[in-house]
Amino acid sequence: MTENEKAHGPEHEQDLTRRKVIMAGGAVMAAVGVGGGLAMTASASESTATTGPSGTASSTSSAAETCYQLTSETTEGPYYIDADKLRQDITENKEGIPLTLTLKVIDSDTCKPIRNAAVDIWHCDALGIYSGYESLSTGGGGGGGGGGGTPPTGAPSGTPTGTPTGEPPSGPPGGTGGGGHEEPTDDERYLRGTWRTDKQGRVTFRTIFPGWYRGRTVHIHTKVHVDGKWTDAGYEGGHTCHTGQFFFDEESVLASAEVEPYSTSTTERTTLTEDHIYDQSGIAGGLLKLKYDKKHIAKGVLGSITMGVAPDETHDGT
Repeated sequence: MTENEKAHGPEHEQDLTRRKVIMAGGAVMAAVGVGGGLAMTASASESTATTGPSGTASSTSSAAETCYQLTSETTEGPYYIDADKLRQDITENKEGIPLTLTLKVIDSDTCKPIRNAAVDIWHCDALGIYSGYESLSTGGGGGGGGGGGTPPTGAPSGTPTGTPTGEPPSGPPGGTGGGGHEEPTDDERYLRGTWRTDKQGRVTFRTIFPGWYRGRTVHIHTKVHVDGKWTDAGYEGGHTCHTGQFFFDEESVLASAEVEPYSTSTTERTTLTEDHIYDQSGIAGGLLKLKYDKKHIAKGVLGSITMGVAPDETHDGT
């Protein structure tokens, strides 16, 4: 392990029952920069071109709009932190392939865009490490720690016998099985952020293509919060109407694996079809539409998806 892996920052206390984000600089609707001009909208033809039943037309939709099935709910995983970074660029100079992620949030019943919703995203870095949990993450590679690497050889010793007792574990580190929340072990917050949807229900983030860690395919976590209030302090109140994950097709992941620092990872990768969280339903299951130069993915990737949510329901992923 590196010294960074071993280091434990101060305990980061969070009130997980309260939606409040602290905003630096005061201005909520800052320009997104270059990424702002890259917004894309998923369509019915796009959804049918992707594997699985991903979208259906609605009788309430206009010619320019398409309703989707309710987007799949998933576990939030153990590494969620109630957002304290109101921003669109969440990169914090982390090394990796640039990713511009454009999301659209619509009411799955009416197909109308949901404006002023607070959208969280968070994901691991290029080597599978989560900010706030660097000492617990299970990534691996030459440039960063948290576990992984070459698995041990030989038969295990001290194998337990008898019937296990007590509560089952909440799942392995890294969000592979859902279950309980882990308290943060450090004050890092890279690759995490919250922003508001515009009147078209869109929000754009600038980040990097995620890496992978043992037991999970490449993914990004998300939450959508509604019925709260945007104040000078940020976003308060309301409820979580969607907790989900976004996924990447195998072609893009294999291409990313040829680029540093992804190529230095020694962690065994779980494919999209092997992942136990992705439900294999295409866009409805969180599969992103991606655009990039097939020969030069390192130049950057554009990702987009439309999320159909039920704004009156609560899905907090716990």
